[in-house]
Amino acid sequence: MPGRPEAGPSPADTSKRIYFRDITKAHDPHQLQLKKWGEGFLWLPPRHLERGSPQTWNGRIEFGHIMLWCNCFYPAISISDVDTVREGHESELLRNLAEEFPLEQGFTIVFHGRRSNLDLVANSVEEAQIWMQGLQLLVDFVTSMDQQERLDQWLSDWFQHGDKNQDGRMTFGEVQRLLHLMNVEMDQDHAFQLFQRADASQSGTLEGEEFVEFYKSLTQRPEVQELFEKFSSDGQKLTLLEFVDFLQEEQKEGERASDLALELIDCYEPSDSGKLRHVLSMDGFLSYLYSKDGDIFNPTCLPIYQDMTQPLNQYYISSSHNTYLVGDQLCGQSSVEGYIRALKRGCRCVEVDIWDGPSGEPIVYHGHTLTSRIPFKDVVAAIGQYAFQTSDYPVILSLENHCSWEQQEIIACHLTEILGNQLLSTTLDGHLPTQLPSPEELRRKILVKGKKLKTLEEDLEEEEEEPESELEEAELQLEAQMESEPQELSPRSKDKKKKSKPILCPSLSALVVYLKAVTFYSFTHSREHYRFYETSSFSEAKAKSLIKEAGNEFVLHNTWQLSRVYPSGLRTDSSNYNPQEFWNAGCQMVALNMQTAGLEMDLCDGLFRQNAGSGYVLKPDFLRDAQSSFHPERPISPFKARTLLIQVISGQQLPKVDKTKEESIVDPLVRVEIFGVRPDTSRQETSYVENNGFNPYWGQTLCFRVLVPELALLRFVVKDYDWKSRNDFIGQYTLPWNCMQQGYRHIHLLSKDGISLHPASIFVHICTREGLEGVES
Repeated sequence: MPGRPEAGPSPADTSKRIYFRDITKAHDPHQLQLKKWGEGFLWLPPRHLERGSPQTWNGRIEFGHIMLWCNCFYPAISISDVDTVREGHESELLRNLAEEFPLEQGFTIVFHGRRSNLDLVANSVEEAQIWMQGLQLLVDFVTSMDQQERLDQWLSDWFQHGDKNQDGRMTFGEVQRLLHLMNVEMDQDHAFQLFQRADASQSGTLEGEEFVEFYKSLTQRPEVQELFEKFSSDGQKLTLLEFVDFLQEEQKEGERASDLALELIDCYEPSDSGKLRHVLSMDGFLSYLYSKDGDIFNPTCLPIYQDMTQPLNQYYISSSHNTYLVGDQLCGQSSVEGYIRALKRGCRCVEVDIWDGPSGEPIVYHGHTLTSRIPFKDVVAAIGQYAFQTSDYPVILSLENHCSWEQQEIIACHLTEILGNQLLSTTLDGHLPTQLPSPEELRRKILVKGKKLKTLEEDLEEEEEEPESELEEAELQLEAQMESEPQELSPRSKDKKKKSKPILCPSLSALVVYLKAVTFYSFTHSREHYRFYETSSFSEAKAKSLIKEAGNEFVLHNTWQLSRVYPSGLRTDSSNYNPQEFWNAGCQMVALNMQTAGLEMDLCDGLFRQNAGSGYVLKPDFLRDAQSSFHPERPISPFKARTLLIQVISGQQLPKVDKTKEESIVDPLVRVEIFGVRPDTSRQETSYVENNGFNPYWGQTLCFRVLVPELALLRFVVKDYDWKSRNDFIGQYTLPWNCMQQGYRHIHLLSKDGISLHPASIFVHICTREGLEGVES
């Protein structure tokens, strides 16, 4: 075992580190176990160091969970929470500790969402490989599970949770406790009747299959049974014609209903005889409604379905602000993990604030603050590795360059050497373009957005000419000084006297091709002096002011030039603004603090959920028309106005808000929110259902008027009613209007971090009508 260090980690080391030994792969390919109890120690974060020295920890993997404990159990880590497993050399922390052990002995567990990574070190390289391979096998297995397998796993997890003494069977007392854990408030006599009915062996306990039968008795769906019987002539099955009627009348599938019905029966009918007879049983009908085909999100919008050959300025582009930060703007941690997470969630525009660093190496951090610092070359390496794992479409590096001439040359060198052919360093065909290239033309290319000494025309003309004298070059540099967004400083640093800005290095300037950063003065000035490949940045306050004062001009500006909007420097807590109002004006790069969960990121994730999560969404035609008369503050679109009717019917297996309180059961309500142009933005909610998070029923209809549906986003939020304080968040789902399916649909809920809360869902009926008749203003 590697020698243990005498001192704790340095102040920058905030991750946990655990050593394991005696790890072996079990015969079961879906399970890893320890041959002996693992042994090791944990490095605590600096703020906890005064509590004592590193402690001995044990570990194992069982029942699909990673178990860690020291005197008492560390909360189990579910395999479903794990995104991937990385090798040790990819970890910032483990690289910093490379002198203590070979990097090959380390590995990192990466979680979904915004949860911190867990860095681990095994006793040998071989053991590390066993852990990595075994964990990744488990992760891949969980990821590949179908709907039924996921439900089986969910039931297995609950059985293990409820079986308190782990004897493989559940007494009625354990079942009562489990009902509270599952958010079920049930009369004791009724619960005992269901228990006895499921206890086929009459042993007084429930074992595996008996527990499944007990669960089925809990999850009867009378509202779905009623719908099924409405279209079934015998109440036992839906014939092909009956199912076609349902798809046409309720699901609004139109002419494709006949062919679709055959496909759906073949896919969701569990019995072979039913498939042969082209009929759908109640179980098959429920499977369809709960599947992706019965989801509120139209599956035709999941792959790339939009035209990707339009110029870049015709698209919304998923964009991040201060991407390197994983915390707040004053003292937060800077990490390459910020770039990895942003890129993996489909972000296509990342920000890099670069400053002079020690030993001639540029660093990335939030200037004039106490945020930690990371080498620029590590950032570039991470971007190069992860840029196209989620999307093949171009990535934009928004450079905020604060470096000296010498370190700018190092920046240019790292960009060209590390990114290689991925970096776009000249126009696609070597000729002067007349418009921005399309995402399709820029597939798997990384573009630099930043200052540029000359125009693109001058660059292309002088490629074969002799370089100018140093004096002439310096004069040009002084004329073309930094024109992009001002560096947002903390309030305490704003009174510092600004130093003169450094001269721009030609080698770095040359890497800026299609995205030259320029200062915005007015829309008239931009039309008269700027070119289509020049882009301006706007603070949120400036952009809001422009929308209010000259909304149509802003829309027209964004039909030919790219705009980037960024959060106020006063948002030191890394909070976000509402991006919708800037999308309404056609702003393409609306940058958000992606490390901060909440409503704003729900909207961002909702908009970019479509089009394969590629990070590019084609703007509506009226925001791409150079003659558009659209004004986001005064929209006039009566011929496209819609009435939206949403019947919120029921909920299924909603999670507990406070899992530490076994006796507490949620009182759920559903809030539906519309985000779009100002007149369309509204919200309504159902009443709450008392003490039932397992299968609450609302049966209430909400009605909305929507003037500009092309810009509307719908957000469904489930909350736990609390008369004493604010209602607690349970789950949400957000999607664009144009991706919404009509009819009876399930909405599969997500956590604050955008992670699936399977099998939690709500069941709704969606209907849209032309015009605004019958809807009050």
